[in-house]
Amino acid sequence: MLYLIAEWLNFEGIFNLIRYQTFRSGATLMTALVIGLIIGPRFINMLRVRQGKGQPIREDGPQTHLAKVGTPTMGGLMILISLTFSMIMWMDLRNPFVWACLAVTVGFGLIGFLDDYDKVTKASHKGVSGKVRLLMEFAVAGVASYLIVSQINTNLYVPFVSDVSIPLGPFYYVFAAVVIVGAGNAVNLTDGLDGLATMPVIIASGTFAIIAYLVGRVDYSAYLGIPHVPGAGELAILCAAIMGAGLAFLWFNAPPAAVFMGDTGSLALGGALGAIAVASHHEIVLAIVGGLFVMEALSVIIQVFWFKRTGKRIFRMAPIHHHFEQKGWAESTVVIRFWIVSIVLALMGLATLKLR
Repeated sequence: MLYLIAEWLNFEGIFNLIRYQTFRSGATLMTALVIGLIIGPRFINMLRVRQGKGQPIREDGPQTHLAKVGTPTMGGLMILISLTFSMIMWMDLRNPFVWACLAVTVGFGLIGFLDDYDKVTKASHKGVSGKVRLLMEFAVAGVASYLIVSQINTNLYVPFVSDVSIPLGPFYYVFAAVVIVGAGNAVNLTDGLDGLATMPVIIASGTFAIIAYLVGRVDYSAYLGIPHVPGAGELAILCAAIMGAGLAFLWFNAPPAAVFMGDTGSLALGGALGAIAVASHHEIVLAIVGGLFVMEALSVIIQVFWFKRTGKRIFRMAPIHHHFEQKGWAESTVVIRFWIVSIVLALMGLATLKLR
């Protein structure tokens, strides 16, 4: 909104700063952070009053988690509110990539909200049927994929090598939807400890803010040998909004958490990362930067598959962060060590921009 106003005023005076995506990214981050910190206390109190017993805790989970009974969930709504308002304030409203990615964020957030609401009202951790939820996720991701892919080519670019891509043709639409849905559910599975998913999402968003900005610049993308996507630079503003909203939420989610983001937040943030990766043509790099989320998702898939085949478990408990808890690691130890892993993976992802 402010971008269009500044353009109408011909970017004169101080409004000239709004011309630059780097300035608007920083402004978006600070706006989302301030909004989140302001609305946080009252929002958490409202959730606590309305939910009563808070998010149901798994009885078969680590016994230390029983102390979290009564903690309200759906804190992801705080993230969505601060993220959306800051985005609309600073983004170029004519950019189709931002609207498509924002639609995934809000759409997945709504699906997560329905799941959280079902859990709270029924006092059960099961929530909405997995098949129904996946169907809704693919519906949202399918529409977003169509909007995004209609603006770019259908090649899958391979990191570490220049000018190498795999032409997927029409299959790219399906591939894009799978990336978005997969990212959303991977982050959702990671969200099991206080602050565990939030900081890796912030780190991944910061990484993709850099990638999106470089991809959107024809000069930088040509120099680095990465695909150029006109207009993708605006996605850096969405990444900044995720970072600001995530930092504000982490203020209240730091151990001991005053609120959980729930599926409302984890699905929305994961879906946003997937959509940003598709729009910037860095889907494979997302698997590197978000390697922690991939590891969490794979631990569940492997555990379920092996248990059905043999009746035995590979991990003491899945997702894998619970495995380390069962081995005696303190929750804070698991969280901080996983944060370190996320930082290392983000640096590896950024290295793909130059190592070609």
